Amino acid sequence: MSDSMVSSPIAPRRARSQAWWNTVNAWLLLLPAAVLLLAFTHFPTLATIRHSLFVTRRNGTEAFVGLDSYRSMAADPIFWKALVNNFWFALGTIPTSIALALVMAIWVNRNIRGRGFLRLAYFTPTVLPMIAVANIWLFFYTPDYGLLDQLRGLFGLGGWNWLGDPSTVMSCLIVMVIWKEAGFFMIFYLAALQQLSPDLEEAASIEGASRWYTFRRITFPLLMPTTLFVAINAVINSFKLVDHLVIMTKGGPNNASTLLLYYIYEVAFTFQDSSYAATLTVVLLMLLSSVALIKFGYLDRRIYYQ
Repeated sequence: MSDSMVSSPIAPRRARSQAWWNTVNAWLLLLPAAVLLLAFTHFPTLATIRHSLFVTRRNGTEAFVGLDSYRSMAADPIFWKALVNNFWFALGTIPTSIALALVMAIWVNRNIRGRGFLRLAYFTPTVLPMIAVANIWLFFYTPDYGLLDQLRGLFGLGGWNWLGDPSTVMSCLIVMVIWKEAGFFMIFYLAALQQLSPDLEEAASIEGASRWYTFRRITFPLLMPTTLFVAINAVINSFKLVDHLVIMTKGGPNNASTLLLYYIYEVAFTFQDSSYAATLTVVLLMLLSSVALIKFGYLDRRIYYQ
């Protein structure tokens, strides 16, 4: 009997055993991340959904109320006001901060004098604590002796209560957030630009393509993976502003600057209504998940991965 006939039944068993051990090793490598994901993402989400269906009595017991909290939310004018405010806030911050970050990244990626200083200057607002940022911009917006009113005084204009006027408070918050976030997003675009081959731009230049055509047809399509990542982060950031509002406006005047997460914070810790806060949180999670799925579904088909 030949050696091949003797060893042939053993080889498939070895292959199956090796494949089984590879599968076990893969799951063991994924286990720490899976445990953290379940413990700090999925379990809190399910617990929040459950809590939104119950109310806690004064004696500490829970009572099932079903969708009553959701019906109350649908009839809550402050909720709808916060939702509309958040829509305009996101519309004002997301496109502008992404576009500004891309322009800054292209600028500091060039071989210019003082490039290191420019990168540091653009990135500095990102590393500042949120409380410090809020106090800096409070100085800008303070009526009469704030920086903006001092500049207005040079032209003979009077003071203006920037954060106390419903017509200007949201614009003031949008400018502050763009100032803080654009430098953060710039870092991702700068890293992506440095990974692009200079041969592409050189070849386009040889073919007579203009800089704008090269950017529109070559550079920007290759930056789409970074744009998707930055866009998802920008959406999340636009719905999680709390610290600045606590210091600067507290949602005023007349809820003109109340955003959804700040309203959740206010309901949970000021009004002590944890069930209604859980209901609002579920809506916020559904909203963010829907936006993320739409972005992945729409942009992923238009992304070129090198």
